[in-house]
Amino acid sequence: MSREIIQQITLRGLRGLQRVEKDVREIIEAVRTRGDEALLEFTRKFDYVELDPNVMRADREDFEAAYRSVRPEEIRALKRAASNIKRFHKNQLQRIRFEQTMGGVTLGVVARPISSIGIYTPGGKTAYPSSILMCAIPAKVAGVERIIACSPPSPQSRFNPHILVASEIAGVSEIYSIGGAQAVAAMAYGTASIKPVEKIVGPGNVYVTVAKQLLSRHISVDLPAGPSEILIIADEHADPKFIAADLLAQAEHDENAQCILLTTSERIGGEVKRILDQTLASSTPSPVSRVALEKSGLIAVVHDLQEAARLSNEIAPEHLVIMTRDPGSVFKAIRNAGLVFLGKYSPVAVGDYSAGTNHVLPTGGYARTYSGLSVRDFIKTIGYVRCSKTGLRRLARETATLAEIEGFQAHSNSIKVRGIL
Repeated sequence: MSREIIQQITLRGLRGLQRVEKDVREIIEAVRTRGDEALLEFTRKFDYVELDPNVMRADREDFEAAYRSVRPEEIRALKRAASNIKRFHKNQLQRIRFEQTMGGVTLGVVARPISSIGIYTPGGKTAYPSSILMCAIPAKVAGVERIIACSPPSPQSRFNPHILVASEIAGVSEIYSIGGAQAVAAMAYGTASIKPVEKIVGPGNVYVTVAKQLLSRHISVDLPAGPSEILIIADEHADPKFIAADLLAQAEHDENAQCILLTTSERIGGEVKRILDQTLASSTPSPVSRVALEKSGLIAVVHDLQEAARLSNEIAPEHLVIMTRDPGSVFKAIRNAGLVFLGKYSPVAVGDYSAGTNHVLPTGGYARTYSGLSVRDFIKTIGYVRCSKTGLRRLARETATLAEIEGFQAHSNSIKVRGIL
C-alpha cells in the first residue's frame, strides 16, 4: 500500500470540517443570543418542520403513542440489548474504585457522577435508537441524575417512536425534537425550554461534530465520532462471504463510510472483490452502500500479518475485524482501534447493537488517542489520603525535604508542626 494512500486515509478526519465551520459558528451564536426563537427558525430551515415551542419536549402521550406503534418484538430486542449494555458497563464501574493501605497510610479513589448530560442522536435518513441505549445506559450506570436527548424531527413526525421507546428504556429524563448544530448549542448554553447540561455526547453529522468541537471550551464533550469505518485483517483461512458481508454492513451507514480489507491472500482479496462487484451489480445494496464502496472502499494485499497490523495501527480504524487462523496473536500487535472483533463469528453488527460493548467510537484516526464511550465519560474520579500518626511519621522526612528543595518552607512546617519531626 503506497504512502500516498495511507496519508489520504489517515487525514480523513479533517475532511469537511473547515467547510462548515463558519456556518456552525453562526448557528451557535444565534442559539446563544436568541434561544428558542433560533431553534424554531433552524428547524424550519433544515428539517422543514414548523415546530410549536410548547411541544418541543416529548410528553407522556408521545411515549404512549410510541409504544403503540413499535412492535412487541422490537421492544423486546431493545430491552435485551439494554440489559447487555448495562451489565458490561457496570463491570467497568466496579474496576474504577479502589483503596490500598500500607504502614498507616490509606490511599484510594472514588467515582462521582457528572450531574447532567445531553445526548445527540441522529435523525437524518434513518433514526438510531441504539445510539440512545449506548449513550444513556452508561450515564445511568455512572449515576448521572439528569439525562436529556435531542433528535431532529421529520415532516412526518416530531419524534421517531423507536427513539422514544429506547429513551424510556435507557432512563432518559427529557427528549426534545431538535437536531443539528442548533441542538448541540441549546444543550450547551440552554434556552427558555431546554436547561443546559454539563456534558454532551453522541454521534452526528459534520455539523454536529464541528459544533461539539467549537463548544468544547465552554462544555465537556465526548470523542470525535464521524462517518463509520471498518478495517478487516484476513489471511487465507478467512471466509470471503463473511468479509464481503461485513464490508457491506458498514458501507450502508454513510456515503462517506470507509471500508478496507488488508489480506495476505490474493485469492481472498480477489474473491471478496468478485462478491462485492456481483452484489453492487444487483439491486440488493442501498444507494448509500454503492457510493461508500466506490468512494472509500479498498482491498489491499499485504506481505504478512505483521504488515497488516502495522498499517491498521497507522489508520487507527473505528472497527477492526481480525479474521485469521489465530486472531488473538494479531490482536497483541494492535495499539490503535476503537473496537476489535476477533474471529469469523464476531461481526461488527453485534457490537453495533447487542453484545454490550459501546458503539460510540472514535473515527477519523482519533482511535490513536481516544477510547470508545464508557462509564468513565460520565464520572470524575476523586482520590483521597488518610494518614494515621504512624503513617505520617513514615512519610514526614522525605515530604519536608522535598518541600524545602522547592523552596516551600510552609509546606515543610505543616509537617513539623504536627510534632512528627
